[in-house]
Amino acid sequence: MTSATAAVSASTKETKKDSVPEIIAASMVGTAIEFYDNYCYSIASASYFGAIFFPGATKANPAIGTMLAFLTFAVSFLARPFGSMLFGHFGDRIGRKTTLVVALMTMGISTFLVGCLPGYEQLGIWSIIILCICRACQGVGLAGEWSGAALVATENAPADKRALYGSFPNLGAPIGFFCAYGLNLLLDTTLGPQQMQAWGWRIPFLCSAVLVIIGLYVRIRMTETPIFRKAAAEDRVVKHPLAALLPYWKEVLLGTFAMGITYTLFYVLGTWSLSYGVKVMQPAFTQNEYLAMQMVSVLFFAVFIVISCLYADKLGRKTVLITATLCTLVFSIFAMQSLTHNVTGVMLFLCVGFCCMGALFGPCGAYLPELFPTNVRYSGAGLSYNLAAILGGAFAPSIATALVQATGSVASVGWYMAIMAALALVALFLIKESKDEDYTK
Repeated sequence: MTSATAAVSASTKETKKDSVPEIIAASMVGTAIEFYDNYCYSIASASYFGAIFFPGATKANPAIGTMLAFLTFAVSFLARPFGSMLFGHFGDRIGRKTTLVVALMTMGISTFLVGCLPGYEQLGIWSIIILCICRACQGVGLAGEWSGAALVATENAPADKRALYGSFPNLGAPIGFFCAYGLNLLLDTTLGPQQMQAWGWRIPFLCSAVLVIIGLYVRIRMTETPIFRKAAAEDRVVKHPLAALLPYWKEVLLGTFAMGITYTLFYVLGTWSLSYGVKVMQPAFTQNEYLAMQMVSVLFFAVFIVISCLYADKLGRKTVLITATLCTLVFSIFAMQSLTHNVTGVMLFLCVGFCCMGALFGPCGAYLPELFPTNVRYSGAGLSYNLAAILGGAFAPSIATALVQATGSVASVGWYMAIMAALALVALFLIKESKDEDYTK
């Protein structure tokens, strides 16, 4: 009997099954914290980290300081594949529950430490090194979070509502966005720009400890998913999930490219546009004004996650994703012209962009896991998702900033997104949806 079979055999005898509210809480809480952490970092890198960790470059050219800060933002993404392999191995071997608890702790501790870190003036180059280490550890934890949360939702779902259940962890993204941007808006309004630059930026990172404690409480109380319990009881759990994943390399690769535009759009809207609107646009918006507009627009993100998942259950995941990607392609080509100092234009840019983002992001919670069988699902879905984070999101703010610097026009950012959307369309047409027996019963 394998270790996973022994560990889960007792639970298969129990009749206890998580209720829908428990499934929602267990799958959504960690993803909300994940995106809260990422958004806090994206705001700090767009607004404060250039002067704190790269003061020399920032004084010489503020755009260079911001680009260097955005590169530390990318470190987390580069660490994600390693986190996917690590947590995917244990998630497919010993179960979803224990793996998710460890991933949440790794993520939370790393975020808290960023809030404690002295700047360049106190530690010199070591402040940047430690920042990158914390960011890498954060990425490792983040890598194990989404895929496990998606499996908690979809492996507990009825067959005809799997995409809807898959929306539960994805709804954590707008919740995390709203909390991160809302807290930063409140602090910036209360403390002012000087105090935020001096020490106020630390508060959102330190507050993540409270969210992690709540998340651990929810995660520890959850039960293992019935599909994994069944696989363990039938001795279908493999000792080396990554080796077993090798025959599915095409699914991993195509899933990566299909998801790439999702991350590109995400961080162009949420991170780059904030930096552009506050620092580059002439005349510029204040930090408070732009944060407020982003907080309103993220509501469209949440609504379209649910709408797209409802249609994904009716029409199919692939159909909805292709439609959403085509809409994103059109948006990328034409929307950038509205990004001027005009509230109506910026709100149109953000709201339509987040509608596309929700339609892309919603169905992936069911779509990626369904490409892989139970015994490699954590590894396969997680690796696709996190490689897409590198392809589409890791350098998106830096690339967008560099393109505007080089061309003097935001239209270049639109063409960059259009290329990513075109690559996603090709991948979606090439993917053949698999039908795992556990998911079809």
